[in-house]
Amino acid sequence: MKIAVPKEIKNHEYRVALTPTGVRELIERGHRVVVEASAGEGSGYADTDYQSAGADIEQDIDTLWRDAELIVKVKEPQPDEVARLKEGQTLFTYLHLAAEETLTRGLMASGATCIAYETITDRDGGLPLLAPMSRVAGRMAVQAGAHSLEKAQGGSGVLLPGVPGVAPASVTVIGGGVVGENAARMALGLGAEVTVLDKSLPRLEVLDHRYQGRLHTVYSTADALDEAIRRSDLIIGAVLVPGAAAPKLITRGQLGEMRPGSVLVDVAIDQGGCFETSKATTHAEPTYVVDGVVHYCVANMPGAVARTSTQALTNATLPFVIALADRGWKQALADDPHFLAGLNVHAGQVTHSAVAEAFGLESADPHRLTA
Repeated sequence: MKIAVPKEIKNHEYRVALTPTGVRELIERGHRVVVEASAGEGSGYADTDYQSAGADIEQDIDTLWRDAELIVKVKEPQPDEVARLKEGQTLFTYLHLAAEETLTRGLMASGATCIAYETITDRDGGLPLLAPMSRVAGRMAVQAGAHSLEKAQGGSGVLLPGVPGVAPASVTVIGGGVVGENAARMALGLGAEVTVLDKSLPRLEVLDHRYQGRLHTVYSTADALDEAIRRSDLIIGAVLVPGAAAPKLITRGQLGEMRPGSVLVDVAIDQGGCFETSKATTHAEPTYVVDGVVHYCVANMPGAVARTSTQALTNATLPFVIALADRGWKQALADDPHFLAGLNVHAGQVTHSAVAEAFGLESADPHRLTA
């Protein structure tokens, strides 16, 4: 199969879909991999690294997209990329369609088969291709929040760990999943006072046991959230409804209850954000202020640490890319119901119920498409 790896063109996106090591695995299985010139530079991989692994380097973007059977990316396709997609091609990348109606309809119009990393599941109910970037984003959220608390950044001037004689910052993490635990772990490591809110008592029990009481776990209710809003210096939104838009947990009216210079970091921004006042930002202009509260809502946070992120992403996605290349999308998805959960759009039809519901569209049964 002819596999294309384009250069990412989203603002300040430095990741690339496959490392040279991943490319070599595909080449050794008899596939052809074509990498766009300089696609790996942001992650520290030169064109010669890919050539040494057996890849071809393509200078012309139109040729790269036109000839590909399988296109492997990191972020959702931008408008110019959507325009290049066509029927018979398979796109494998992060999509986050429930927050992007224009993108959803563009992919439908392309006729391509579009498989999303973030909705593929595993036997334990986890999201194995979202998890590595969730770990990165969770840890980065604390770094970003700590920086945003600095007075020069518009924050309240609070140092996350405090100093002897001065109390540490209060950090609340909403959501105890992969993002939330990694954020909590990072904040604890920096010496902050950390509370995690979640509606799953079993999950809270796991976190309580794992961190031996150093982490405060609180069942998430409206009252618990109100208290967190009043006392927190930094709130990290780490909620996820797989494939669907994120619920809005903090309204604009509630911002007035927060201390001036407090910080909101919305890691759910790819799915529309979990704060009413959230809007996607970029690494070029990562923050803005609403009612005295600093908002950090970068939609591709892991792109800032591209080397680590690219390696972690390839480790997770490579078995799935191999399955698509070896067997084709239809057989690969038919063989694995967890992989099938990643199918979002095919031949003009939305195949993920949460995406269809978000835009009032009819959802096609993915099982019938692979039968």
